[in-house]
Amino acid sequence: MTTRRTVRSTSSSDQAFLEGLIGGPLTLGAALSGIRESDGESLSQFAARLGISRSHLCDIEQGRRSVSPERAARFAKLLGQHQAQFVRLALQDQVRNAGLKLKVEVHAA
Repeated sequence: MTTRRTVRSTSSSDQAFLEGLIGGPLTLGAALSGIRESDGESLSQFAARLGISRSHLCDIEQGRRSVSPERAARFAKLLGQHQAQFVRLALQDQVRNAGLKLKVEVHAA
């Protein structure tokens, strides 16, 4: 069963709460995994919804693959999520993987 989601941005307190639950920084992979699990979908079902392979989704969720800002925005649109939040998470993942101690912020133009 799928339900329609309303687009909602994540505040810093929401993010801190989520990071406490997962025991680390919020990543795009963790966000996708959480949405998939809350919708009760398998990796295969969710990957088909996103238009990617099951193994590619698994690699994203496990942090083994990065997602471009363009693809993150497309995923957000497909899932009814806030595009700026998904783009921020994708960029933050890339910055973190580069070993940089920087925080990414994204604002609509």
